[in-house]
Amino acid sequence: LKLFLSMILVVTFINASEKKSGYCELSQIGDVNVGWSAYKTPAKLAVSGTFDEVAYRAVAPKGVNFHDIFVGSTLSIDTKSVNSKNASRDMKLVSFFFKQMSSTTIKAKITDIKANKRERGKPKTGTWFVDITMNGVTKSIPMNYTYNAGKLDANGFIDILDFSANKALSSINAACFDLHKGKTWSDVAISFSTGIKALCFPGK
Repeated sequence: LKLFLSMILVVTFINASEKKSGYCELSQIGDVNVGWSAYKTPAKLAVSGTFDEVAYRAVAPKGVNFHDIFVGSTLSIDTKSVNSKNASRDMKLVSFFFKQMSSTTIKAKITDIKANKRERGKPKTGTWFVDITMNGVTKSIPMNYTYNAGKLDANGFIDILDFSANKALSSINAACFDLHKGKTWSDVAISFSTGIKALCFPGK
C-alpha cells in the first residue's frame, strides 16, 4: 500500500511539474470595446462608432487557451450609449433606429472558436462564432480574429434585415434621407477588441 501511494505521489508531482513548465495561462484584461461601421449613400460611405456601455461577463477568469476564457462569455450592450462622436447623429440613431426595435439592449454570447494553423512569426488567427440577439432575433455570426502582442481583435458583418429590423432601417433612412441620399445599407461591420495577458512557464 505504501509503495502504491508513493507511486501516485510521484506521478502527480511529475504531471504538475510538466504543466507548470510547459504552458501559458491566459486571462482577459482591460476594457472590452465593441465597434461598428454602418454605410450610407449609393457610394456606400462608412460611418463608424462604438458603444460606451458594454457589460462583459467572462466564462472563466483564466485558462490555457482562448476556448477556456472566451467560449461561453457574454456581452450586454446598451444601445442608448451609441457613440459616433457626433451628438446629433447619436440622438437620431437612438430615436429612429434602436428605439424602433423590441429592446434597446443587444446581447451576444461566444459559442465556439476555431483556430487556424499557426504560422511561425505571424499573429494567431481563427474564427469566433457569436450568437447575437437583437430585436428579439438570435443569429450565429462568424467573426475572424487576430491575436498579436497581447491584443485580440475580432471582426465580422451582420445584416440588419436578418434581425427582422426592416422597420428600424426604414425609420433611420427616412430620418436621414437627404444626408444619406436616399440610401441606408442593411449590412453593418462589427468589431470586438480586448487585451490578453499571458503568463507562460517555459519548458525545460
